Amino acid sequence: MSSPLLDKSLDFATKIVLFYESFSKTRKDTTIAKQLLRSATSIGANINEAVYGNSKADFISKLHISLKETAESIYWLTILKRTHLFDYNFDELLSLAEEIKRMLIASINTAKENKSGKGDEN
Repeated sequence: MSSPLLDKSLDFATKIVLFYESFSKTRKDTTIAKQLLRSATSIGANINEAVYGNSKADFISKLHISLKETAESIYWLTILKRTHLFDYNFDELLSLAEEIKRMLIASINTAKENKSGKGDEN
């Protein structure tokens, strides 16, 4: 099952993994980069779990977790950009994260609207 949201999250995670590999070769302390790696790869994992959730509530809950992980990724990317520790195209990564955030918000809102109308809970 393919979805634009899952595809975007996979693209984002892939770019973050490649960033992390580059960054970790040049810096001894990669604490912030590790935090970014964890949050960025969690986005798509939770979207994937949402697709296979047991209920609409589970679906919405997993998308909310993805939204939180996206916000955290944006936070870490912003810190990395502001510190100038590493020359990288952070604007591209931030733009992609913001796009994922907008898509998640729209998906959550749509799912919540459909939740009350379909009666598929409990």
